[in-house]
Amino acid sequence: MATPPTEEARSELLRLIVREHRDGLVSYAEKMLGDHGLAEDVVQEAVIRAWRNVDRLLRMDGSVKGWLFTVTRHLVVDWVRKPHTRREVVGGAYSDPAAKADPVEAVHHVMEAKPALRRLSPEHRAVLVHLYLYDRTIKETAAILGIPTGTVKSRQHNALRKIRTVLQAQAVA
Repeated sequence: MATPPTEEARSELLRLIVREHRDGLVSYAEKMLGDHGLAEDVVQEAVIRAWRNVDRLLRMDGSVKGWLFTVTRHLVVDWVRKPHTRREVVGGAYSDPAAKADPVEAVHHVMEAKPALRRLSPEHRAVLVHLYLYDRTIKETAAILGIPTGTVKSRQHNALRKIRTVLQAQAVA
């Protein structure tokens, strides 16, 4: 069994990572993100992960540089997939759709939707609450509810179909 790395070896590896790889990692992340400040944040997180895994990195046979670039790429992908990146527009004029909506019409929509939601099973309703009310992803919803992502997708589809059918029947009546 190998002896654990010394504190000096750990510190030296982290200094080497920052000195030798930081600029390349920032450039790599910036090319994917198009934002230098955000790229620096991502690389800072990659360095933190290296610090947390320094013992493993010191014992690993492969390239530390390859590990760092892989972690950085995964962090960039995670960042891009976050819901906030799809809504944020730098320099754009913000227009709150709720401010333009007629409050009476909004109350009317809620009154129409509540009976339809009550007709759903608790499982279907829970999926919709997590996806739409809490703005969670399918993967997050699956993890929270302890069900496969495919089940979340089918429950979402079936619940929306049932709500649509109920609302259409109410409109005809």
